[in-house]
Formats: sequence, C-alpha cells, structure tokens
Amino acid sequence: MTAPDASPSLSPLDDVRARIAQAAKIARRDAADVTLVAISKTKPVEDVLALIAQGQRVFGENRVQEAQAKFPAIREAHPDLALHLVGQLQSNKAEDAVALFDCIHSLDRPSLLTALAHAMDKLDKRVPLFVQVNIGAEEQKGGCAVADVPALLAQARAADLPVQGLMCVPPAGIEAAPFFALLAKLAADNGLAKLSMGMSDDFETAVTLGATHVRIGSALFGAR
Repeated sequence: MTAPDASPSLSPLDDVRARIAQAAKIARRDAADVTLVAISKTKPVEDVLALIAQGQRVFGENRVQEAQAKFPAIREAHPDLALHLVGQLQSNKAEDAVALFDCIHSLDRPSLLTALAHAMDKLDKRVPLFVQVNIGAEEQKGGCAVADVPALLAQARAADLPVQGLMCVPPAGIEAAPFFALLAKLAADNGLAKLSMGMSDDFETAVTLGATHVRIGSALFGAR
C-alpha cells in the first residue's frame, strides 16, 4: 500500500494514527485493536517527552542498556507508559529485560527461552512475549526458523511463559505482504492471537493483514 503524503495540518503522530485507522477500516478491523509502538531507539529523552505530551503511551527500544539509561526517570514521571523490547536480546541480559520491559518481541531460540523463564521465576514477573520469526530465511537476521516455531512454542508453554504472538521483519526491498500473510497463518495455525509486524514503510499493509502491534520509528521521529 502506498503511503499518502502526510497532511500538513497533522503532527507525525496524528498522521500515523490516521493511516492506521484508514488501513483498519479497509480491512474491516477496529483500529483500537492495533497498538502503536513508538520506536524511540537512539532518540533523546526530549523527543520521547514530546510524543508523551501528544498522548503516546507505548514505546519500543532495541537495546536493554539504552532503555535502562533513558526510561526509568521518564516512567517515574509517567507511570502509565508501557515499554517494549523490540531488538535482539542476549541471554545474559534476560533478567535486566524482564525487570524493565512490559513486553519482549524477540524470543527466538531455546537458550533465550531458558534464560527468560529463569528470570521471570526469580523476579516473580510474567512479561508477555512474541516469538521473532526469520520469515524470509535470511542468514544475516535473527529469528526462529519457520519450521522451528512449533517446537519453540511448545517449549515456551511447558515453561509457563506467556507467549502472545509472533513478530517478524520482512526482507528489505521487496513486497512485504506475502511475509505478513505467512506470519498471520503461522500464528493462526499455532493458536496465537497477536502479530507484531509493520514498520514505517509498510505498516498499513501489515494492518490490513492482521497486525496487532506496529513498530514505528522514522515516521514519528524522523530519519535516524
């Protein structure tokens, strides 16, 4: 789906929200079922506060260390914020991630699953998870292979981990729709209701194909 030019009368946040609403309408979905995750990685606190002032309450960070430096003070002032980890997670950072984040989108391997289960048990905190799927079978990308998704989900359920959906980053430079459709089928086949898919260049397509969480950075904050 080709993105329309942003209306000069709308803020970037309002423009993205309007485009989500239009895509949801086309798909006969309720736009309220789509969570906008504002990806604030590398952006200063001032930019985050500006979006908070406009009503945004869900943010995403790629790295545990950056989020630890940026968000504790922000959340003290705004306790209703939700913070999502959308980047790759090292197993040795699992406990820090569980302590800080409200949702983790990057479960992709058994060793990380074991680390997260141990951290959640230790902290007595259950953090919702997405399994990240390497939907395009790209060697340079993280994510669980499509064929390995059922086994990883079975292991997660056995460990009482709250996996709520699947996440993907489609290959760059080609049409994303088939990859989003495949992720939606994988989720449905495995009894999962949520889909973390769609970024600034393709979120409208993702919404029409069932995304429940879209991860938007540059369309909100400008180029990095």
